[in-house]
Amino acid sequence: MDLSKIIVICLVFCCVWDTESRKTNTLLKVPNGARWGDWGEIQICTSGHAKGFAIKVQEPQGMGDDSSLNAIRLYCESGETIESTAGVKGEWSNSINCSKGFLNSFSLNVEKSQGPLDDSAANNIKFKCQDGEELKGNSYEWGTFGPWSKPCETGAICGIQTRVEPANRGFFTDDTGLNDVQFYCCD
Repeated sequence: MDLSKIIVICLVFCCVWDTESRKTNTLLKVPNGARWGDWGEIQICTSGHAKGFAIKVQEPQGMGDDSSLNAIRLYCESGETIESTAGVKGEWSNSINCSKGFLNSFSLNVEKSQGPLDDSAANNIKFKCQDGEELKGNSYEWGTFGPWSKPCETGAICGIQTRVEPANRGFFTDDTGLNDVQFYCCD
């Protein structure tokens, strides 16, 4: 076998192996997400797992329209940052990272529907790292934290998909920002 054939075989093997390694093995979700908005695109770390996160939060608006949590960003071990659809309101927090290991499960703080009053939907998030360490976002907690998602069966969190209601931009509108999120695990 000549050298060029060996190189081609190695390249094919490496490409197939890398593609297979990014397949997700578990979908993590919780039952208390709100229903408004549309699901954004799934974003996956190109390599490795998520070691930390940041959140984009709108300050309380007093008599105005509160949307609170507008986006979640994951920090991959490769240095890459990923996020799915993001709401337009708010400011990003600093990253919050696992001391050891990677993100492995989550719990979402959601305010139930307020009827004709101001809805904020998802307001905060907590993660558990592989070693059990809990990390909590710095946000407003209108509503309650729901149950923890199941943990990744193998590996750790490597991807995200968010459900976000777009800003209506009207004077008498009720924008909720981020409503729900699900995460993906990779080996």
